Parts: sequence; C-alpha cells; structure tokens
Amino acid sequence: MPTQATDPTPAQPNDNLSIARAARLWPIEEIAHRLGLPGEAVEPYGRGIAKIDLTAMTALAESPRGRYVVVTSMTPTPPGEGKTTTAIGLVQGLQRLGHCAAVALRQPSMGPTLGLKGGATGGGHSQVLPMERINLHLTGDLHAVAAAHNLLAAMVDNHLHHRLAPELSPRDICWQRVIDLNDRALRHLVLGLGGRGDGVPRQGGFEITAASEVMAVLALADSLADLRKRLGRLIVGLDRDGEPVTAEQIGAAGAMTVLLKEALKPNLLQTLEHAPALIHAGPFGNIAHGNSSIVADRIALHAADFVVTEAGFGADMGGERFFNIKCRASGLTPDAAVLVVTVRAMKYHCGQHRVIPGQPLPTSLLAEAPGEVMAGGANLLKQIDNVRAHGLTPVVAINAFPGDHPSEVAAIRELCASVGVRAELSTHVRDGGEGAVALAEALVEATEGVAADTDAFHYLYPDELPLVDKIERIATRLYGADGVDFAPGIRERLASWEARGYGVLPVCIAKTHMSLSHDARLLGAPNGWRLPVREVRLSAGAGFVYALAGDIRTMPGLNASPAATRIDIDDEGNTVGLY
Repeated sequence: MPTQATDPTPAQPNDNLSIARAARLWPIEEIAHRLGLPGEAVEPYGRGIAKIDLTAMTALAESPRGRYVVVTSMTPTPPGEGKTTTAIGLVQGLQRLGHCAAVALRQPSMGPTLGLKGGATGGGHSQVLPMERINLHLTGDLHAVAAAHNLLAAMVDNHLHHRLAPELSPRDICWQRVIDLNDRALRHLVLGLGGRGDGVPRQGGFEITAASEVMAVLALADSLADLRKRLGRLIVGLDRDGEPVTAEQIGAAGAMTVLLKEALKPNLLQTLEHAPALIHAGPFGNIAHGNSSIVADRIALHAADFVVTEAGFGADMGGERFFNIKCRASGLTPDAAVLVVTVRAMKYHCGQHRVIPGQPLPTSLLAEAPGEVMAGGANLLKQIDNVRAHGLTPVVAINAFPGDHPSEVAAIRELCASVGVRAELSTHVRDGGEGAVALAEALVEATEGVAADTDAFHYLYPDELPLVDKIERIATRLYGADGVDFAPGIRERLASWEARGYGVLPVCIAKTHMSLSHDARLLGAPNGWRLPVREVRLSAGAGFVYALAGDIRTMPGLNASPAATRIDIDDEGNTVGLY
C-alpha cells in the first residue's frame, strides 16, 4: 500500500494545502476494504473518492455495532476551536491504538470556503483528503440540494401564476430560493417583475444552500423512501384560508427525490493517515441541527469499532441538537462525548479581550495568563454540565495551539478535575494521530464505562412535552436563562401546530453561537437574562420546530477581503490560496 508523506515540522494554517498536496492517497477501494464494505456498494467517483450505495446498510446489518462518539465544544471564539481537526485526529489516534475507526463529518459549504471561514477539512496533519475536492464541489451533493430546492421554488411560482388549487396566498409563501455562495444582495428581492407572462410580483429572496430545509431533510432521512416522505411534507406557504400547502400538493416531491437520489449516498474519503472518512450533508449550524447525515453514521457504525462525528458549534448548539434531534430521528444512542477546549477560548471568555472575525488575535490574548483561563472557566464548566444533562460525562480535549503555556494547560486540567472530568492535551494538528493517542485512550476508557450502563443517555425532554415547555427547558437548563419571553402570537401559533399533530416534534433554537445566550456580547456563563423568541417556524419535512432568538442570517455576506480573492491556479494547474 502507498505510504503517507510526512512533514516533521509543526503544521501552521498556511501549510494545510501543501501538507494535503504532499500526501499520497490510497486507492479508495482499500479504504472501503478497511470498513468491510461490499464491493458492489462502493461507487468510485474520481481519485480518492467514492459514493456508498445504501445497500451497504443491509449488507452490514448483522455486523456488531461500533461505539458512537460526538465531538462538541465550549462556546467558541470567532475563529473556532478546532472540532473538525480534533475529530479527525482522534480517529487517527484510535487507529494507532489498533482500532478500526471512522470519522463522519458535514460537507463544507462553498459560501464560507470562499468567504471568511475558509475550508472545513481539518488542518495540519489531521485533515481529510482530497482537500480541494471536498471544499469545492466534491460529488455535487450541495448542487443537487440546490436544484431540488429551486425546483420546488419554481413550481411554487408556477402554481401561483396559473392559480392552481390549492390557491396560494402570495403574501404567505415561505419557500425562498438558495445558492451555495455568500451574497447579501440576494437576501431580499422582488420577483415576477415584467409583463403578465413573467409571473406574479411578490417579495422573495435567497438563502445559502446549507440553510435549506432540503439539506436538513437529506441529513435526517434514513432511506430513499423516508427522503420521499419528508420532501412531500415540506411546507411552502399558506393558502387563502390560512391552511399550509406542501410540496406534495404542489406536485414537486417526486421529482425532487429523483434529483436527490445520488446525493443521499454518503461520500467515502480518507484522512492523512488513511482512516475512513464519511462526509455527507451540511445543514446550517444556526438555523438547522448542524450535524452530518444519519445514513453515513449507520453505515459506519456497522463497519467500524468507533465512529466519531462532529456537531456544529458548542454543546448548547450542535451538541444539544445531536442529542435531541439527530439521535431522536435515528434511534441511535451515543456512547461518549468529547468536548473541545482551547486556551485562547478560555481566556476569551474571561471578557478581557476583543476578538474580531477575520482579524488576527490580539497580542494580549497570547500572553501567559493562567488566571484568565480560570476566570473564563465558567463557560467550560457550563458546557460540561450541558453534556451531563443528557447522561454522558465528556472527555475534554485540550486542542493545542502554538504559543499555549504549560501553566494555562494546567489550569484547564485543574478546572476539569474539580468536576470529575478527564482532560487530555492533544497535539494532533502538529503530530497527527500520534498527538491524539492519549485522548484516544481516554475515550476508549470512557466508552467502556458507558457500555456497562446502557441507560445512561437520555433526551433533555420527552416527545409529549408541549412545545412552549420544550423551548423553555432548553433555554433554562442549557443556556442558563431565567426564562423565555415569547413575542405576541407565538404561543397561539405553537398551540395551533400542536392541534395539527406537530407537538411531538423536537425544537431547534436559532441563536448566536458566540454565547450561551442570544447576545454574542455575553461571554462566560451569563445569568440574570431571559431568552427572547421573536418568531417560530415549522420544518415539517425535516421534523422539528425552530424558534428564532435574535437576528440570524440565512444568507451570509462577504467581508472586505474574502478568501476568494486569494484563491487561484498556478502554472502547473494547482490550486493555490485555499485554506
């Protein structure tokens, strides 16, 4: 088998592309063989990439189920704390311990890749390959989601134009269009201008593809038949009597399913150390549940000893939704959680430093200050408590950054020990799997403890709890709010949905990821505040109700110097500037 190219120097962010390009990919068939996937279920899709046919779930159904691990984090700084790199490094560390391990991740959106955030394939010596293909198009799944979503949008306007039954109210259409780019100019538009044959004039707009409910459906569907049913339940607006109109009634759900048939198959790739990686679906972390697909997890769990998946943002956001939305939909039970923490995030949450997205970290944040680490520890302790609220005690991964001081790492260990939590320093970005071995050993020990207590995990709330109470329980138990303030009419709207049978759905609260609260300025573990819910929406296809707390953009804009300005092709045809 080909051997991995190595770089003995510590990895820096600008080295990511060069490290990825220097690596030698194994044939994707070798990676599939590691997982025991039947050959007929592996569909090669270019060098180092394959689609996994869903027949793999049936073929592997009798295989023992692996251990299921979610990687989440404390409330992040604007640059993020490295959950993706930690998940990848952890799988490589487990592999070095002799376990068959796979990582399951969301597919990056091209909007952030070309905007402020950059790519999302890990970093240094903990990356998934091929980096360029993953960050830019991969197998076209996001484009298929956009095509299916926009087909429905086109059929909605056609339905309106021809006044077909049920007759839509132009003012009550909630189905916008999507594109996988950041473009603030598309947020609010007027459609149908021109002559009589150009459609019915109305207000509309675009969202980024990751925010599409079709993307959430793709991530939560467990089969092609389930995908078809969920698409049929999508609500596009109200008729003139105020009754919801669905994609099934518009006549679009069947064709949408056909467009998504190939996209439902997970993508198989590999890490730098040739551990299997399943990258599939990419629902928005604010407006949706922010987790990769159920079908990828199910296939991997019957093929590997350990499956490590990542949930978006902190434990109060993607972690909570992993537990209460994704696990509810899949019926899968997690065996362990890893909570990522960094020295810089701990110091950020002490409230003494201003971090601006897209700007270098302030030099004051990099100075040795274990006292600031302790002062910012309230956020870490609250996020540990949030994981424990679901019956699991997390393993804390201290993601090492250049410039971290031993006294600051010791302060994090001390905080974790004070609440009975094991913390391990991980240098996976610099050292690959070898740097995550200690973390992997701690994880194995944690999953062995859970295996003895099969009833440890539990949801935060039961299905039958009223929707208002579900929102309040998340806000008070996980966010630390004193209560919830609902805008006028929201309680009545929730009650009407309950009368229609939607009361059993879980809830997803859309808020900032930069604070436990709805206000990004409130750092640490704020108290003495209430969560304002200004609007609620029904995602009947995805299968959850979401409440909007604060101003959440579903179409990002570009900053003054987007990543796209630095991406180019060199004389040899290689991509440069991607990070």
